[in-house]
Amino acid sequence: MSWIDIGVNLADSRLDAEPVIQRAINVGIEKLVITGTSIQASYDALTLAKNHPKTLYTTAGVHPHHAKHFNHQTRTNLEKLANEKQVVAIGECGLDFNRNFSTPAQQLHAFEQQLQLASELGLPVFLHERDAFAEQVTLLKKYRSELVGGVAHCFTGDSEQMAQYLDLDLYIGITGWVCDTKRGQALRNAVSSLPLERLLIETDAPYLRPKGLPNNRKLDKGNNEPAYLPFIAAELSNLMGVEQQALQQTCYDNTHKLFNKIKIGIDSEH
Repeated sequence: MSWIDIGVNLADSRLDAEPVIQRAINVGIEKLVITGTSIQASYDALTLAKNHPKTLYTTAGVHPHHAKHFNHQTRTNLEKLANEKQVVAIGECGLDFNRNFSTPAQQLHAFEQQLQLASELGLPVFLHERDAFAEQVTLLKKYRSELVGGVAHCFTGDSEQMAQYLDLDLYIGITGWVCDTKRGQALRNAVSSLPLERLLIETDAPYLRPKGLPNNRKLDKGNNEPAYLPFIAAELSNLMGVEQQALQQTCYDNTHKLFNKIKIGIDSEH
């Protein structure tokens, strides 16, 4: 069986893409989904994906930090990107009121525009949220009936927040945050009641290097990598009380259900 990492910042300068991809393949990571966080980052991700058409896919979106730059041309560019076969979702989009690099009003506008676009194009949404949960859920409820689906990317919340996302029939993206017994305790408690059929797994590399991972700085320079996805899965397996093989197969199937373009691409290879 294989793994799919649904969230990798592979265009980040901290990652040397080619060896990172190879190390991932070596441990059974079949596909990687690169996260698009701005128009330029989304195009950079698309270029990488086109260079590795059997391994890489990408999202296309505007992160709330960059919402102040969102305009009519931005939406036009996103629509063009979304028509590429490697682009499987709209995002990373959502709300982040932690630092407010863009104002809340700018973030709400950019998020709503991307929810509308995803609805029109029949693509799922790849969601980001920090310190804006109530506002995020309110806007998602407004558009959920029009959306084909979505994932709460890099979910670090508690059981109550997870339940609200599940009520919206969203998937929950779990990262190495779940390996942190101090900062991640609320998440560790929450995943014990997470339905397996709603689980997706990701690294968010180069960020969120899992706690407890053996030191391998000569190879990875202290970064997180897609190759560490099985380490996260092992911790999840213990916390959820399921066999790792069952978790792996279900996450693989869940990814195909949400990101239909990946399934179409895989089917076309056979």
